[in-house]
Amino acid sequence: MSAQESSTPARRTRLTPERERELFIAVVDLVREHGYEALTMDAVAARTKASKATLYRQWESKPKLVATALRHLAGSSPTQVDTGSLTGDLRQMVGGLVAHSTEYTALISGLAHAVTKDRELWQALHGLLIRPALEGLDAMVGRAVERGELDSANPAKDYIVQLILGAFSARRIIENKDVDTEYMEGYLVAVVFPALGIG
Repeated sequence: MSAQESSTPARRTRLTPERERELFIAVVDLVREHGYEALTMDAVAARTKASKATLYRQWESKPKLVATALRHLAGSSPTQVDTGSLTGDLRQMVGGLVAHSTEYTALISGLAHAVTKDRELWQALHGLLIRPALEGLDAMVGRAVERGELDSANPAKDYIVQLILGAFSARRIIENKDVDTEYMEGYLVAVVFPALGIG
């Protein structure tokens, strides 16, 4: 009995943390490249040189594997941006998003249809991309209100994340281009800052 009990966790923890991370990165890369629906356990096994038996033993199904990969790569909350002004904070935050815009856009596109049907996937994607942005924005807005820089009654403060992230997807849809630093600077100055009454 004890031998059987001890053998189960050994099978489930066969992969090292380094190997797991390598596998998770490969899974997310495959989603970006081909989309969630086209992703197969065969493709993951081939990309990572792992056996399908190992993949199924560890994660049971494709949805669980992808959701787990997203959660693990999300990591902890990002370091808070604090430049001393809301305009500076937003510029720095947007700069970080722009630096990863290609992979973020590809990942969201690859999961767009699947997340409408699978809540676990949606929660994982939210944890990877949306929650960190919301946490950072909440801190920025709170500091700006305390400094008197932002009116606490300004209704636009509740839609900053939609304004910013919307620009990323909208440019891809309308112009078939990813955002860049110049585009987002113009967008901040023309749209976001006036809406917030700052700048």
